[in-house]
Amino acid sequence: MTDIYLVLRGLGLGLGGVGVLVTLLPLLRQTAWWVRVFDFPRLQIVAGLVLSLALLQAPGTALAWLPVHLPTVLVLAAIAYQGKRVWPYTPLHRKQVYDAQRPATDMANHLSLLVTNVLMYNRDASRCLGVIRQYNPDIVLAVETDDWWLSQLALLAKDYPHTCHAPLPNTYGMLVFSRLPLRAKEIQYILDPDIPSFHGRVELPNGVPVALHFVHPKPPAPKESKTSTRRDAELLLVGRAIQHHDGPTIVAGDLNDVAWSHTSELFRRLARLLDPRVGRGLLPTFHADYKLLRWPLDHVFHSAHFRLQHLERLPHIGSDHYPIYIRLSYEPQGWQDQELELEAPDAADRLEAREKIQEAATEPLD
Repeated sequence: MTDIYLVLRGLGLGLGGVGVLVTLLPLLRQTAWWVRVFDFPRLQIVAGLVLSLALLQAPGTALAWLPVHLPTVLVLAAIAYQGKRVWPYTPLHRKQVYDAQRPATDMANHLSLLVTNVLMYNRDASRCLGVIRQYNPDIVLAVETDDWWLSQLALLAKDYPHTCHAPLPNTYGMLVFSRLPLRAKEIQYILDPDIPSFHGRVELPNGVPVALHFVHPKPPAPKESKTSTRRDAELLLVGRAIQHHDGPTIVAGDLNDVAWSHTSELFRRLARLLDPRVGRGLLPTFHADYKLLRWPLDHVFHSAHFRLQHLERLPHIGSDHYPIYIRLSYEPQGWQDQELELEAPDAADRLEAREKIQEAATEPLD
């Protein structure tokens, strides 16, 4: 039995060491993809750390009788830190976005949006169209869309006459369909000449204009971008551009980042936007095919002028992402109270954002 206990101890130490290491790496604020990738699987890292802790405390091991042991303390500290990062995105946390007070029938003050990464190589558009027709959103944002996907989703034009499209064959195409009028709409290429983003305004039935910003930056990955620099800078440029805008605002898309990352939190502080997931649940949208490897990559952030009527991860459409649907209620009364849920940016935040943007401007394209 001694040999078994030694093996368990070795496995616990090894697994715990890896878990602690990948917990510490993102704290370095390095932009290398192999560092930033560990921002994503925090729940999976916690699972590994818990298993490590169980192995370290297995009955009969040399560690079990010790009241305090450095590996155990380190593993517990890593679990606590990872849990703290994910905790806001559980139903046990206080909601950041308040529940809507207007009735669901108040169409004049509601705005619904469906965000879907269709997976460009997915050639079954019927499932995507079926979900869109079932949920009937006011605006559809579809990314990873090429000309084939534009031809398929063009069937929506009858019900969604206001459009703005940038189909591309590089998995970064973007299509926008709206049944509500779009004003000052434009496609911008903020940092990369082949990465489009949408910027404009939508007019609610009550006449109120809402600023829209839809983005889909490259992820930090060996085949995409060797660093997270340009992804981070694109988000921060959008955040800096809207930080002094006091009107209702929505930022949405496949951000290729998780809500609990340092950059996402910095972006939301700069832009003064709320995350409706806080206090409601993760709603992981990627990877749709692997239950144990999922995290939230597709997001909708909005200003405090809105409260939440409905938020839902939608059925599988054949993509590696699930679509996400949100229905917001325009309730500007007392919006300052809801904005108190946000942490205001400080001088260090602004300096960090400026440095990240400057770094991206000098970084060569991949």
